Amino acid sequence: MTSRTLILLRHSKAETPGELVDFDRALTERGESDADAAGAWLADARLHPDLVLCSPAKRTRQTWQNASVALAQGDNGHAAPEVHYEEGLYFGGRTEVFDLLRAVPDTVRTVLVVGHNPTVSEVSALLLPDDEFQGSVVEIKTSGLAVHGSDKPWSSVEPGAMRLIRRHTARA
Repeated sequence: MTSRTLILLRHSKAETPGELVDFDRALTERGESDADAAGAWLADARLHPDLVLCSPAKRTRQTWQNASVALAQGDNGHAAPEVHYEEGLYFGGRTEVFDLLRAVPDTVRTVLVVGHNPTVSEVSALLLPDDEFQGSVVEIKTSGLAVHGSDKPWSSVEPGAMRLIRRHTARA
């Protein structure tokens, strides 16, 4: 059994950029439904985060909001997680994700990162130990989840350090 669980969630389907600033793109109706489905899947899988690290972009905040409502509906008394909106998850890349994870206190057992591609897919692939890594990046689709686990402390998170436990693409 793993002592640390990392859940990577790619934001749900968002509006086409058009004239909108990328940061302000909202979820589509399908994106909202898919985010609900992601939260329901987390509840069914009994994956309740203690800490959520979320990009501050509108579509990631909405993904977390919708997923959290569905997760709470399937909750059996779990406390609401602490949520941090981290600019590095929007403006940065995989290095910033690893830095954020290494700073997580070891009292936290499960972390959910809500972010963007290509970073979410890259981090998932980089976390795989050599015996799991096939040399190709598997793209996490919108509303997709990758669950990784390790028995090491968060300060030890680095490439190759967390096994892939399961993957899921939430579609309503």
